[in-house]
Amino acid sequence: MKTAITEMCGIEHPIIQGGMHFVGFAELAAAVSNAGGLGTITGLTQRSAADLANEIARCKDMTDKPFAVNLTFLPTLNPPDYPAYVKAIIEGGVTVVETAGRNPAEVLPYLKDAGIKVIHKCTSVRHALKAQSIGCDAVSVDGFECGGHPGEDDIPNMILLPRAADELEIPFVSSGGQADGRSLVASLAMGAEGMNMGTRFIATVEAPVHQNVKDAIVAASELDTSLVMRPLRNTERVLNNAAVTRLLEKEKALGDKIKFEDIVDEVAGVYPRIMLEGEMDIGVWSCGMVAGLINDIPTCEELINRIMSEADTIINDRLARFQAA
Repeated sequence: MKTAITEMCGIEHPIIQGGMHFVGFAELAAAVSNAGGLGTITGLTQRSAADLANEIARCKDMTDKPFAVNLTFLPTLNPPDYPAYVKAIIEGGVTVVETAGRNPAEVLPYLKDAGIKVIHKCTSVRHALKAQSIGCDAVSVDGFECGGHPGEDDIPNMILLPRAADELEIPFVSSGGQADGRSLVASLAMGAEGMNMGTRFIATVEAPVHQNVKDAIVAASELDTSLVMRPLRNTERVLNNAAVTRLLEKEKALGDKIKFEDIVDEVAGVYPRIMLEGEMDIGVWSCGMVAGLINDIPTCEELINRIMSEADTIINDRLARFQAA
């Protein structure tokens, strides 16, 4: 399937694996890229720019296909050494970067001068238009259903994607709630040029996370996520567990007096213990409502082939029947 995104990224299928903390390692990125999608290494999971350079090299040993690096710009008093991370990306020969968080304008000229395509993740049309205006090549439009940070507008993709199509001139992909061939065809119908999947790719054979994490996603329904940190305007959608219950109780008790320090035990530094060691109640972790559509743990190749086969059947069989009628 050829779309503006497959042509831009040099990939076979319009399917992107989103950047995910302590999930987006070389093993998963390479498996997605080898299957014809665009795999993504999560830059800030690597403790230093030197570590990221090594991870990029590891990925290149596993695939000769294009892959991306996610670089998230965090609002923090002690920011990572972003120039060094950008240098590692450029020197590593990466061809696509997924940016997220704050405006990436400061690093954009360096990435563009190196011929790198930049896809910025946005949770609103106004942010997507801003990304377009500063020179991003594409955007990933992230609906309210998504795992992780959905923004503060609460607009689901059935509204957000057509609105993006109405306003944008650059191509965009759907993100949030994407899982199968139905997701892809629906996204294309609403104006997207492909789709970005996060939670769905955690529940794959190659995802280098603990089996407990994969099993939790498969067991979950669409009703098993919660929004946390909303009073701090740093809303995150997470899978329900004991830590989420503790955090929500603190939010209720403290009300508008809550500070990040009050919930630090549930949210800070927990990802390695959850994702790598399988301690499922030690803290909160991002998961989308799409868990309700995830019922198995295939290889990345099986998953992507299945999605494309389903999409082909929907387009050429189900939708064609309506036209014939």
